[in-house]
Parts: sequence; structure tokens; C-alpha cells
Amino acid sequence: MSERPCILTVHAHPDDEASKGAATIALYRSRGVHSVLVCCTGGEAGDILNPAMDRPEVRENLHEVRMAELAAATAIIGYDEVVMLGYRDSGMPDTPENADPRSFAQAPFDDAVGRLVAVIRRVRPQVIVTYPANQQGYPHPDHLQVHAITIPAFDAAGDPDAYPDAGPPWQPSKLYYTSWSRQRIVAMHEKYLELGLESPYDEKWFQRGQDSEPATTVIDVTGFTSVRDQALLAHATQIDPTSKFWFGLPLEVSRTVYPYDEYILARSLVPAGAERSEGAETPESDLFAGIDDRVGIGAPTTAS
Repeated sequence: MSERPCILTVHAHPDDEASKGAATIALYRSRGVHSVLVCCTGGEAGDILNPAMDRPEVRENLHEVRMAELAAATAIIGYDEVVMLGYRDSGMPDTPENADPRSFAQAPFDDAVGRLVAVIRRVRPQVIVTYPANQQGYPHPDHLQVHAITIPAFDAAGDPDAYPDAGPPWQPSKLYYTSWSRQRIVAMHEKYLELGLESPYDEKWFQRGQDSEPATTVIDVTGFTSVRDQALLAHATQIDPTSKFWFGLPLEVSRTVYPYDEYILARSLVPAGAERSEGAETPESDLFAGIDDRVGIGAPTTAS
């Protein structure tokens, strides 16, 4: 009997699941892949970035508002399950939130890894997506912590001697990092200029892209790019619908100018992934490459 295909993504805050790989999840969900989101914090320390939502009742109930936004966004993307890891938003360094013992940044390391291991063992994903170590563009403590706990959890989940109370062991096959490539930045920037629009990509963005590790895996998400826009707009406290960065291009243009999600293969226990780790010139085009033969994945059904 084939395994149930499953992908698990680990994100720091509500809205990260919308800005990073939303179209990929929608694509795989349309192919029958079970999709699970682990959201490590509730976003309690986030700023309200949409002026229209900066109201007293929103500020006073930010956690509840962001949970409702998360529910709306994940329904749009198509996640089958959302797991809250149970920590508070850590805020930025040298803030009271960052020193809060309930924050993700202050969590005992073994406790945080153990919570994630328990999720992995219960949902049994073949593929896990997390953040890279290099986060110079936005070194938020919670993003750094996501990387720090996912790497050991990938290995510990399959070790029967690790976290014995977290359920029967399960070894995921592949671990990926999200990526925002220089190619994406260049393509978007040039499209702004072509249309005579002011580009939101300044030199810092190009430097950030230059520092990024090259993508090993490029997923064609044609037909699903609108999912990211819709999911982002569901996070009304975090996403200003007038933002030139997110919505400066006409939607019919932005959805086609770079219809790809990119990833970096960090770990693989299957032959296809092992070959990728040797630096093949042709990017991988499927997060389940090397696993497809033991899981049943159907053809995609284009999102509306």
C-alpha cells in the first residue's frame, strides 16, 4: 500500500504561510497531497502594517484578529491542518516581547524541538519546508528559531531513542528551505520599469538576492499564483492592499511575470535528492522527486 503523500511547512508567524510558498501548497493540494502548516507563534508582537486596520479594537485584540486572518488565509491556500506550536511572538531583539519567557525565542530548545517532532510523527510527512540559516534580509528571532528547531527535528523524528513520548518514529525523506532568488527580483523589477512604474526593489534587494544560495528546486505554479495574492489580502493587519511591493503591478501581470516558487534542498534521503545535492545544473521541478513512486499523487487541478 502506498503512503499518503504529505507536505509539512514550518512558519514563524501568521502571514508567513501566505508570503512563502502559498502557490506551491495550493498546487500540491490540488494533486491530493495532504498539507499541514505548523505556525510557531500567534503573531502577538507584530506591527499593524495596514493603516486601515490600525484601530483600538484591533490593537487590543491583535492575537485574536491574527488567528482569524490565519484561518481565512489557510482556507484559501488549502491547508488540511493548521498546528499552532504554542509560543508567543518574540518581537525584535531588545524589546520586552523578546525577553518574555513565553516567547518562541526564549523557549527551552528541547521543548520546542520535541513539540515539532510530535507533529512530524503524527502527520508523517515525506517533505518538510522550513527557513534557511541565511536570513540577513530579515533576521527576525522567530525566523531564526524556526530554522534552528526544524533541522534537529527532521533527524529526531526518525530516531526511536529521541523524544520517546512524542509518538512512534517517522523519518521524513526531504527537507527544503524557502528561497527568494535574484532571478525573481530582477524579473519583477524589470517588469515595473517596462510598464513605466516605480519599482519597490532598491539596491538592498539586489544585494540580498546576490547573497542567497542558488535554488535547487523550481516549482512551476502557473494557474495557482493568484492564491498567494488572495491569502496575503486575508492578513489585513499585515498587508496593505495599496502596497507597491505586493500589489504595485497589475494583478494579471504579477501573476504571470514569474510564476515559480523556489526552494533549496537541504537534506534528502532518497536518490533523486541525493543527486541534487551533488549540484546538478538542471533544477529539480518537484518537491516529491524520488518519492513519487511510493506515494499516489494525481495531476494538478488549476485554481480558479
